[in-house]
Amino acid sequence: MKKIAVVCAAGKEGRLLVDEAISRGYGVTGFVRSESNRINSKAKMVVKDLFDLTKEDLAGFDAVIDAFGAWTPETLHLHSESLMHLCDVLSGSRTRLLVVGGAGSLYVNPEHTVQVKDLDTFPDVFKPLANAQGEALERLRKRDDVNWTFLSPAGDFVADGVRTGEYLTGGEEYFVNDKGESRISYADYAIAMIDEVENAKHIRERFSVIGK
Repeated sequence: MKKIAVVCAAGKEGRLLVDEAISRGYGVTGFVRSESNRINSKAKMVVKDLFDLTKEDLAGFDAVIDAFGAWTPETLHLHSESLMHLCDVLSGSRTRLLVVGGAGSLYVNPEHTVQVKDLDTFPDVFKPLANAQGEALERLRKRDDVNWTFLSPAGDFVADGVRTGEYLTGGEEYFVNDKGESRISYADYAIAMIDEVENAKHIRERFSVIGK
């Protein structure tokens, strides 16, 4: 039985990742910042801040899923800092690090010189977050001491969307489904992430998923 750790497990996506892994019979540990946080009762809950995690805390897991999120201007730098901390903790180990990423850094041309966040149609309000997540990805690409995977969702990432159980997989470039939509629910994204834990198709790669 695989052992999976979910860091920042009390967030909306973190909870769904815990639930999805539990539903498949995996041993799941959720790391949360506060005793007041609640996750699936079948998971082990550990109260510890991400930046306080040590090699000992994450030893023995097959996979660590990073569901960290920060949105305010003064905290956006933590995307890179938190990710590098987890990389340092897992450096040289066989444990995989899977990252809940963003769509803004997906490319929109074959030459991979223009990203979604560079387009005039990309909302200004989301550009700081997209830049922060893109920077975190670029720093992650330089880590050859960690078995990382970065999963970008669709452009429309729907927190309360339905769980259809289906999704389409892409690579580094933005794409749409047959309806011309780039949309996926948090629940279907969680399915895709746990599928990647199982299948290990994207070691040291970024890939993307959208709903059918």
